[in-house]
Amino acid sequence: MCLTETWQKPDVFSTLNETCPNGFCYLQRARTSGRGGGLAVIHRSDLYISSLPLPELSSFECLAFKCKPSFHMTILLIYRPPKPNPVFITEMYNLLSIFCTTSANLVILGDMNLHVDSPSCHSAAEFLQLLDCFNLTQLVDVPTHTKGHTLDLVITDSVPLSKPQAYDLGVSDHKIIYMEVLSPSPLTRPQHQIRFRNLKNINPASMFLDLQHLLSVNFSTASDAVDFYNKTLSNILDHHAPTKTRLVSFSRTAPWYNSQLRKMKTAGRVLERRFKATGLTIHRLAYREHQKAYSKSLREARSLHFSKIINNNPGHSKQLFSTVNHLLNPQPPLRTEITEEYCNKFMVFFKNKIDSIRSGLSGSSTLPAVTTEPQTVISHPLNSFPYVGLPEVENIIRRMKPSTCTLDPLPTPLVKDNLSAISPLITTVINLSLQTGFVPAALKSAIIRPRLKKPTLDPEVFANYRPISNLPFLSKALEKVVAANLQDHLKNNNIFEKFQSGFRSAHSTETALVRVTNNLLMAADSGSPSLLVLLDLSAAFDTVDHTILLNRLHHSIGLNDTALNWFHSYLTDRTEYISFGNAKSQTNTVTCGVPQGSVLGPILFNLYILPLGRVINRHGISFHCYADDTQLYIKTGTHPTRNSPSPPSAALLSLSACLEEIKAWMNLNFLHLNSSKTEAIIVGTPNQIQASPITSLTLSGHDIPISSSVTNLGVRFDPHLTFETHIKHLCKISFYHLRNIAKLRPNLTLPDCEKLVHAFVSSRLDYCNALLIGTHSKHLHQLQLVQNSAARILMRVRKSEHITPILHSLHWLPISTRIKYKISLLTHQCIYGNAPTYLKDLLIPQTPTRSLRSKNLNKLFCPRTKLSTMGDRAFCAAAPRLWNSLPDHLRSPQTIESFKKGLKTFLFSTSYLT
Repeated sequence: MCLTETWQKPDVFSTLNETCPNGFCYLQRARTSGRGGGLAVIHRSDLYISSLPLPELSSFECLAFKCKPSFHMTILLIYRPPKPNPVFITEMYNLLSIFCTTSANLVILGDMNLHVDSPSCHSAAEFLQLLDCFNLTQLVDVPTHTKGHTLDLVITDSVPLSKPQAYDLGVSDHKIIYMEVLSPSPLTRPQHQIRFRNLKNINPASMFLDLQHLLSVNFSTASDAVDFYNKTLSNILDHHAPTKTRLVSFSRTAPWYNSQLRKMKTAGRVLERRFKATGLTIHRLAYREHQKAYSKSLREARSLHFSKIINNNPGHSKQLFSTVNHLLNPQPPLRTEITEEYCNKFMVFFKNKIDSIRSGLSGSSTLPAVTTEPQTVISHPLNSFPYVGLPEVENIIRRMKPSTCTLDPLPTPLVKDNLSAISPLITTVINLSLQTGFVPAALKSAIIRPRLKKPTLDPEVFANYRPISNLPFLSKALEKVVAANLQDHLKNNNIFEKFQSGFRSAHSTETALVRVTNNLLMAADSGSPSLLVLLDLSAAFDTVDHTILLNRLHHSIGLNDTALNWFHSYLTDRTEYISFGNAKSQTNTVTCGVPQGSVLGPILFNLYILPLGRVINRHGISFHCYADDTQLYIKTGTHPTRNSPSPPSAALLSLSACLEEIKAWMNLNFLHLNSSKTEAIIVGTPNQIQASPITSLTLSGHDIPISSSVTNLGVRFDPHLTFETHIKHLCKISFYHLRNIAKLRPNLTLPDCEKLVHAFVSSRLDYCNALLIGTHSKHLHQLQLVQNSAARILMRVRKSEHITPILHSLHWLPISTRIKYKISLLTHQCIYGNAPTYLKDLLIPQTPTRSLRSKNLNKLFCPRTKLSTMGDRAFCAAAPRLWNSLPDHLRSPQTIESFKKGLKTFLFSTSYLT
């Protein structure tokens, strides 16, 4: 029983002593000043309750304790006085940032004196947003006060609690809240027959000798070489690791529990029985020493198991997340009803979806869109692909991911282990395909593995899946060779769209967003709000018309003869089928689209929408693309009190005309612009937005309302570009992963845990953090608390320890300094490296009007901005200020690696100087 407002005075325990029944005891915390308040917990004596230390709190009272052994819970009992206190949210945020990451199974309860049932209560809304940031759920949905409001709350992250019930005992104006902890029942899993190969028992030397026979075979066509490759490698694998079947039950046994541990457990049982039979001290000591050794062996086995998992997935955050999720969460039961009929339904759904989109468009395969486009004169057309040497092929294969497709005759790790024996045959296949302009049919077959777009979506709805193509390893190696030649051709002829950042070297979502936010901030600084429109395409990669694409490759890109024939062979007569477990659908012939999951697919899509830039430029609209994500933005006019060269109506007319022409062009090219999912937002200062008359846009008769927040390439934009919404969402995700890491921390070594922290948390803190330059310190402080929590989990220190020495020992830069580090790197790349042209254009070298000693210091011109607006946070203003403040030796032309090292040393020393 948890009590608030006990009115107990310090060092006075008579009331609680009289209250406790026999067999019960209590924890208590009295208010040290003033009257009222006080907290107490009464519990059974056989429950182990231990209090936890807390930071100093001024806006509310808190009693923290752990409950064992029935259910391992950490409970925070809180009483918040009804008088408003401006530091309550800040102190609660700091408290939750500590306990949500270091404590599993957290329960928060008590009297918050917030009307969470009232939508108009600002304090309650702010408190509920805070809970959402930490993935916490408030369970009480009934009135808990006699006046009808919900003041007493029960909050948890993962503890299975029954629905709280409220009872009025008539002794207080608050009701009693009652709930039960539900004991999770074990999942029963049926037996299942699996097929597997015991690859660990393969003799590497014997397999290498068998594979050497591949060197003495000659082929005339690429198809013959591919058939020989698949058949021979499959036979060799069957010989060395034949397929076996086994009946297994998917119970949750510890994967790290080995035979040595079982022997130690048996020996411990023997010593235990001997000690119980004799009662001798020597037998008791022998039993205790053995149990200590057994416990140590358990910890080492767990730690070694987790280390192998983490080290086997270096740099693959997605695979690490899947592994950690599998270790910590109960897995859903496997679908036993998946049959060939179910897979066929999936295939029919995907096929009908594409057919429906294409039939609803007014496009035509007779190329009306291509014939109206100006043909580009290519000075150096690509007529054929050059011969590929053996070292180049081996280098490509070594850099490829070790993923294996079901269509591969040999697992990719075995191909890499025996590369010297297999690479000559792979080189032969690639050269035969490139020289003849023909792609064998076996390399154009794909397995479709449907993936849920979001884990929260209903898995029974086919529309919630995205079709991902799994292609043979040999096909991806061939595509990488072609992609390298195609990229060189595009670069040499300067065919790239300047504002297309998708799948291009030195281009990223961050560089794209830096350019867009820079323009939006400078527009606001000049007195004009901007209208940002995010276009949404439906199944863009799957509706690409092959005829239009091939004509564009020929007329606009400059592919001829063998090179063009190769792409024609690559796109035509492709096949695919759905696969779930052992069931698969009928084979479907692909008539349109570029395969998602392939190497060439993204590049071909970028070339397919290449004319879109010319369409937008005709209307004078600024834009930026990242693959199929297109964003348009335009100034809507200056402040009403000043002269406006472009009234809001004129800007809207230009934008509306541009959107209509974009939609018409996409219809002609079989691309579906989804008006219902297109978003728009006005960006500017509060006064500019308040004065803006724009409330919505119209696209093909569909109204697009102005949103208060939009997600742009993974970053949440708000109207004033404070990124407050984005930071809150970032904290929510980071604390979720930190809780998972905290559960595994006792079984992880320091290097392994640090890899998890960098994969799940640091990578998120660093993603597009260049946009946060100049952001208010109170928002950055929330991210700093995330980093502090990660450091405490990693170093396993107490919550009360000072964080600066911990960050210093880890050599972690603080959040604000990490942002400066990223800006400095982008600036260096713009000046000396291969940064995108659209970023280089924003930085202007400083050219003094007279001869100065500082003329050779490689400083940048810093544009003037209005201190009252948002221009100071623009890249073109913030980057020169930061760059010019660096020491002279860092601004010298040097390699990016040496610059990174020197910059980090400089920032690290200045960050922890105090």
